[in-house]
Amino acid sequence: MGYIVRYIYFLSDQTGVTVETLGHSLITQFDYHDFQQVTLPFIDSEDKAKEAVSKINSENRDSSEKPIIFSTLVQDELREIIKTVNGLHLDIFDVFIGPLEKELKQKSVRKSGLAHGMSDTKNYMKRIEATNFALSNDDGSILKHYDMADIILIGVSRSGKTPTCLYLAMQYGIYAANFPLTEFELEDGLIPKSLKQHHKKLFGLTIAPERLKQIRKERRSLGSYSSIKQISFEIRESERMFEKNNINYVDTTELSIEEISGKILEKTGIERRFRP
Repeated sequence: MGYIVRYIYFLSDQTGVTVETLGHSLITQFDYHDFQQVTLPFIDSEDKAKEAVSKINSENRDSSEKPIIFSTLVQDELREIIKTVNGLHLDIFDVFIGPLEKELKQKSVRKSGLAHGMSDTKNYMKRIEATNFALSNDDGSILKHYDMADIILIGVSRSGKTPTCLYLAMQYGIYAANFPLTEFELEDGLIPKSLKQHHKKLFGLTIAPERLKQIRKERRSLGSYSSIKQISFEIRESERMFEKNNINYVDTTELSIEEISGKILEKTGIERRFRP
């Protein structure tokens, strides 16, 4: 089946994180579409709602395919405006809030910003502290803080260590550090000396050579860094290290950051400091 280009819009009265997460979870089930995704955040007035409708209608006026619109607007008057858009409109609140109100026998507060706002200061501060830890302990920059880490991701360059650490920090408050495995660390197949005392915290990431070649070429196309020979060596030896030293690892080739993080939590049993 040929690919069909179709626009997907994520509309929110806040940052758009919630609607993007829900929308992405749904559209990833349809691999035969070429989705062009657009996020329209902070739609918190009637003028902005009308502007969003106008933008969507205008951008898709000459298209043979209707756009798909996911929205998490709280205010009824704004939702009514969005419903006039020419496309498939999936209102998350229509789908879930109504049945919940009926089951709980209570009207929802209909207040925006509760999911990702400052209503829970304690969790917010945990999120900030964990994120700062991930940034400070990226790529083996500060080894002395590894005692504080919940997990230390190891793997070759560009295997997904940094974004996964940041996701674990921001979503769950997990203190995640990462350490890059270079050719020097891979020579003898042993755990680097600086990591030996943290063996139980180590978790490996690997990736298919061809996929890593694509990623590395975008960063540095010349030299051995992005050559398939060098990449195949690094991946082969890193996986040998993981297996030789009984280090859990996951192949990130076909996984999103969310999926990588989920598998790490499943395999390690690390407790989330909070839930998103």
